Amino acid sequence: MGKCIVILGGGTGGLVVANRLRGALSRDNDIVLIDKEKNHLFNPSLLWLMVGWREEEKIQKPLSFLERKGIRFINALVQKIDFENRTVLTSQGDFSFDYLVIALGASTFPAEILGFLEDAFNLYDLSGAKNIKKAIENFDKGRIVILITSTPFKCPAAPYEAALILSGYFNKRQRDVEIEIVTPEPLPMPVAGQEVGNMVVSLLQSRRIRFTPQYQVVKIDPANKEILFQDEKKLSYDFLIGIPPHGLPPVLKDSPILGESRWVKVNQRTLETDLENVYALGDVTAIPLTVGKPLPKAGVFAHSQAEVVAYNI
Repeated sequence: MGKCIVILGGGTGGLVVANRLRGALSRDNDIVLIDKEKNHLFNPSLLWLMVGWREEEKIQKPLSFLERKGIRFINALVQKIDFENRTVLTSQGDFSFDYLVIALGASTFPAEILGFLEDAFNLYDLSGAKNIKKAIENFDKGRIVILITSTPFKCPAAPYEAALILSGYFNKRQRDVEIEIVTPEPLPMPVAGQEVGNMVVSLLQSRRIRFTPQYQVVKIDPANKEILFQDEKKLSYDFLIGIPPHGLPPVLKDSPILGESRWVKVNQRTLETDLENVYALGDVTAIPLTVGKPLPKAGVFAHSQAEVVAYNI
């Protein structure tokens, strides 16, 4: 008798699991992928969209294409996971499972920083990247601040890539624009070590991009174009690009599969949670490394983890 595998999330990890399982299992096994969005968005290309190197329609694809492969796609919001009764409750009905794969990613919460929604362009959002593209076309002079509000956040390299891309964009157009990255981190991508962090800082400085570490934002003051930080520090800006606070998807709050980090705890070798046949991968998890820091939240890791999950199922 076939089994039902339910996959929550149509990002990189969820798609790889679904495709690998469909290729490996007979058709009497039902594979269901549930996502609140209709399209899979290739998030790394938001940085290219921001400066006109990619068009919106080229960086996303309807998740309904899965149906052609024999994978059921349900466009629905996950409202509750009933682990005891092995059922996922959604806005489009309930789905029982034999195996569950949680690939919901990390959620973003821009409203947690006062003033963010009013005056910051969200770098990690499709509409935010589109709005940046529109706004920089007429931005001829002034200070651009790229603000990392908190850690951890998805794709630790992205803010630094964005700064370098924008630097090239404005230099090519000979515009008088200053760029500054402000972060609570001591160095860029601290998990990579001090040597790599220093190399990134040197690269930024070679492009005249200012790096301001260990600044923890408290709030944004849109009226005065100021960012207020702990210890009463302030910075002014003319154009603000923000990386919003990240956190656990609300549907997993108080879940029995969370660890001390308050992210999902998994077996590092199998990616199974403490519950049998319930797996989690990607940004929703916290996997400690031997260097004492967690594995970064990035699509490249989600892809490899998805291979492991599919193999084990």
